[in-house]
Amino acid sequence: MSVDTRQRKAERIRHLLETEGDSVHKNTQVFNNGRYESTADLEDYEELKDEARAIKEDAIERLPELVNQVTETVEANGGTVYIADDAADANRYVTEVADGRDVVKSKSMTSEEIEVNESLEASGSDVWETDLAEFVLQVADEAPSHIVAPAIHKSREEIAELFNAYFEPEKPLETAQELTQFAREYLGEKFVDAEVGMTGANFVTADTGTLALVTSEGNARKCVQATDTHVAVAGVEKIIPRVEDLQPFVELIGRSGTGQDITSYVSLFTPPGDSPTFDVDDELGSGDEREFHLVLIDNGRMEMREDDQLRETLYCIRCSACANSCANFQHVGGHAFGGETYSGGIATGWEAGVHGADSAAEFNDLCTGCSRCVNQCPVNIDIPWINTVVRDRINRGKDGDLDFLVKGLTPDEEPGGVDLQKRLFGNFDTLAKLGSAFAPLSNWVAQAGPARSLMERTLGVDSRRELPEFERESLVEWFKNRGPQVDPEEARRQVALYPDAYTNYVRTERGKAAIRVLEALDVRVDVPSAGESGRAPLSQGMVATAQSNAEDVYDALAPAVAAGHDVVVVEPSDLAMFHREYERLLPEDNYTALKNHSYEILEYVYGLLENGADINALPDGDDMQIAYHSHCQQRTLNLEPYTLAVLEDCGFDVRTSDVECCGMAGSFGYKSEYYELSIDVGETLVDQFTTENTADRTVVASGTSCLEQLDALLTRRPAHPVRLLDT
Repeated sequence: MSVDTRQRKAERIRHLLETEGDSVHKNTQVFNNGRYESTADLEDYEELKDEARAIKEDAIERLPELVNQVTETVEANGGTVYIADDAADANRYVTEVADGRDVVKSKSMTSEEIEVNESLEASGSDVWETDLAEFVLQVADEAPSHIVAPAIHKSREEIAELFNAYFEPEKPLETAQELTQFAREYLGEKFVDAEVGMTGANFVTADTGTLALVTSEGNARKCVQATDTHVAVAGVEKIIPRVEDLQPFVELIGRSGTGQDITSYVSLFTPPGDSPTFDVDDELGSGDEREFHLVLIDNGRMEMREDDQLRETLYCIRCSACANSCANFQHVGGHAFGGETYSGGIATGWEAGVHGADSAAEFNDLCTGCSRCVNQCPVNIDIPWINTVVRDRINRGKDGDLDFLVKGLTPDEEPGGVDLQKRLFGNFDTLAKLGSAFAPLSNWVAQAGPARSLMERTLGVDSRRELPEFERESLVEWFKNRGPQVDPEEARRQVALYPDAYTNYVRTERGKAAIRVLEALDVRVDVPSAGESGRAPLSQGMVATAQSNAEDVYDALAPAVAAGHDVVVVEPSDLAMFHREYERLLPEDNYTALKNHSYEILEYVYGLLENGADINALPDGDDMQIAYHSHCQQRTLNLEPYTLAVLEDCGFDVRTSDVECCGMAGSFGYKSEYYELSIDVGETLVDQFTTENTADRTVVASGTSCLEQLDALLTRRPAHPVRLLDT
């Protein structure tokens, strides 16, 4: 990426932070909090997610069969089905059906995908969006910034200013009630004039030809009932086998998207209906004249179905939970974190599948792989993995003319076209080894002004971000010289402490503290030379390198696992690699063995104490006041409670942050194009740690990135929780 490109991207993000960030953040927080409250009321929440996932897996597996079935069903009901190969094919058919007549539309991201409005207008139709948010954007001539709440980036004041300037009402509009009343009356006239109603479909049932529409305003019903011709556009992936299969989705979609137990309207249409129609003179018709056209759109979906890595994208029910739960999205919205149509975490899969890799490349790096979205997705899609795979394909799709130069000269498995910035951060383990070998000279050179300026220009490493300082003696070297301190015959357990790259070369004090804490609880510790877990290259989309790293790490830890020893990990993101990503990078038996024997350090201490270890061997917290922030992937793995329990049992007074992300996200916070976004996200956490009740507390965080960000933004130096337990 060139300097100019990085600067343009940074300027774009800065603009959106200033103009749209506050509205997006406020509204996504409402959705998030609502989701937590609503899903907590479901005793069978996880079971419903599993059921929904199973239905989608089955539907996509049998998709050609279901397309044929729904075609037969709808036609038997009196409707027409058209299978569109792509956007142009769909638009041609829809414009022929409309034939220049006026069209009213309810919200449909699929219609946004194919840009049907432009085709209809070009053919002479007058087209009006009747969803309030879509109406606002139509008037503003803007694209949606959110797949459920398209105008989430606009405040009430901005909408009032827009309406007053565009419509020039006799009395200026100000309140939400005035704005909605005006829109209702204005669009009411459009419903009267329209002859064609266009909707999307959240789900289409193959057995009955029923369309399920989940809305908050009821305008979809008007689009269907107030017009003679109903055109529904839907991706082929919206088909599910049976009408009974709707149940888990109805339970989940509102809760996951907007935090509602159920949306205001859940409409089931089995068109064409038989309700009366009205002609232009308001004469009542029989209803027999009603037409229904179901336009099922491929537009790359069948290719996605055959793609083992993108296939999961088709399970998406467009709820927006991934966007709402993403810290980066919360601060910039879909106009940055989005492509031609779709936004949020799952957008990478959709954009790559229906618009191509170039569209996904524009925003793909905004997914940091933190995995916060994983537990929120109602169909358990591994969204970070989809983002990683597409990032890898983007890397490999670049010019490979330099392959001969990098082959054998770089410590990775990637082609020559990989961006230098990605290559730098993806090979952090090699960088750390060199930095440690030449420390402290390497630290002095790296921090010097000319070096920082050069790194910013050539590598996009922001000069405002303090670089890590490497230690001359690594943790592995220190332990080799020191040796274990607990006799194996007297040990309660034996463990291999995994030396992640940061703990091994930069923050060795936390590794030493972890060793001493374990030894205080009668655990015999070994520290094998295991190498970087693959997290660093994976974050850059360097999947082959990550797999190579994973294989090396497993080989280093396998003897301990085979001996029945446990693996203890200090850095949560590396444990997440062992428990999640290694399933895709290692043979099944190796993955399972490592997953079943690996633990986060405070999780392991908790287990020791629960099984008889003497808590008096650890220091008394003596009501020391702590402000604690848990790492993103620690939360995804549900490990935060163990840290809290250990600290509280040891006598510490702990307050936790409600903010779920620090904004650093490994290398993300170092990149010049994303530095200001990283800081903006981090300031939300800082606000929680500088209140009257937290300003004087010792700040503690479990993740490397969290510690770096808090160290940069606070005047107090944060610590890893294991250091509080070190005597």
